[in-house]
Amino acid sequence: MNCQICGIPVDMPYSCPYCGGQFCSQHRLPENHTCPQISRAHNQRQNTVREEIHQTNNGSYNYSFNFNPQPNRTHRIGVFSPKELKHLGIAALLVIGIGISISLYSNIGNTWRMIAVFSVSLMASFLVHELAHKVIAQKHGLWAEFRLTTWGALLTFAAVFLPFKIIAPGAMMIRGTTNKRSILEISVAGPITNIIFASVLFVLAFVLQSYSSILAYVGYINAFIAIFNLIPFGIFDGFKIFSVDKKIWAVTFATSLALLIYGYLKIFV
Repeated sequence: MNCQICGIPVDMPYSCPYCGGQFCSQHRLPENHTCPQISRAHNQRQNTVREEIHQTNNGSYNYSFNFNPQPNRTHRIGVFSPKELKHLGIAALLVIGIGISISLYSNIGNTWRMIAVFSVSLMASFLVHELAHKVIAQKHGLWAEFRLTTWGALLTFAAVFLPFKIIAPGAMMIRGTTNKRSILEISVAGPITNIIFASVLFVLAFVLQSYSSILAYVGYINAFIAIFNLIPFGIFDGFKIFSVDKKIWAVTFATSLALLIYGYLKIFV
């Protein structure tokens, strides 16, 4: 069994009592895997109080109850650690490799200039998605850093040389005390960036005819990334969004689906 956050194999995984996910010791706490049922965990902790007995001068006793919810630490927006920059750099190279591979397999780019434009655009789409999660998490005072996952990076590297393509070298790791609002905003930030990217790229594909096929293809991939992450299951963003606000999930999913269909018709039909 692998941890649903970092992908590390775990012989005896911790099962979250709130969302049912399987995690390693590092990500077992609800705050460390952005549990969609975090509010239940907080409520249970607040109901568990510490009773203190103080003896007064006249021999009677006073009882006081201390509620100790864990405070968030302050994290500046846009701050990257050297380790995170290293992981982001490796992930970017892997995604560029996927972009070159797609170009060669599908003949999207007939020149190295076209291939470079496609690969860099694809890499930017991936990074902006992950960094959107980071910025919103830091806005809520949470620790957020990108980390490569062993299996994700290996599968992405293998996909460079195989006909099928997987872009999942890592994920944004988030820690801290969250609530429903922060979970919703953090989770929806990634897919929304891809929806915006897809919309802008489709418009540019219409305007810039010389790069039309490449821009449309990157737009199509952005729509696919958005809808893939909106799957309401497991560790996907969609599961957290669906658990908190089904209307927002439905709107973002429907928008992504419409963009995906438009991109498919424009490219393959």
